[in-house]
Amino acid sequence: MLNNRSPRIRQRAGFAEITYKPPSNATTHSEAGVIAKRETNVLLSGSGQAMAANQLLAAIGMVELVRVEKARTTYEHPGYNDTIAAVDTVTHAGTFVETEVTAADADTAATRLEEVETALGIDDCPVVGLPYRDLVIAAAR
Repeated sequence: MLNNRSPRIRQRAGFAEITYKPPSNATTHSEAGVIAKRETNVLLSGSGQAMAANQLLAAIGMVELVRVEKARTTYEHPGYNDTIAAVDTVTHAGTFVETEVTAADADTAATRLEEVETALGIDDCPVVGLPYRDLVIAAAR
């Protein structure tokens, strides 16, 4: 099992941020397979700051584990501005659909996720519980 408490640098056209998610454990996974973790993001002043952020992480002893490259297309639910579906194509790992609800109440979020996934016809698809990082590492082996 990989240590999934490491920060990462997200970078795309003109945008960069440092992102941290806490480790996965029993409290972050519901019985229905919903994963809920608070994400902390620090916006960098531009994509040029990503190099400085990488240098900072290296200076405190962190090493790059893997580089994840993905193309994402995001769709917003027309009736709920807190509900999205994203289609991710991850280099060396495959194509995935990620549904996300940012509701404060976990039960409301779980119900809405179920409704959206049923409407999309993906409610019977297997749930991939690993982060893209782990899938890319596994594909490289």
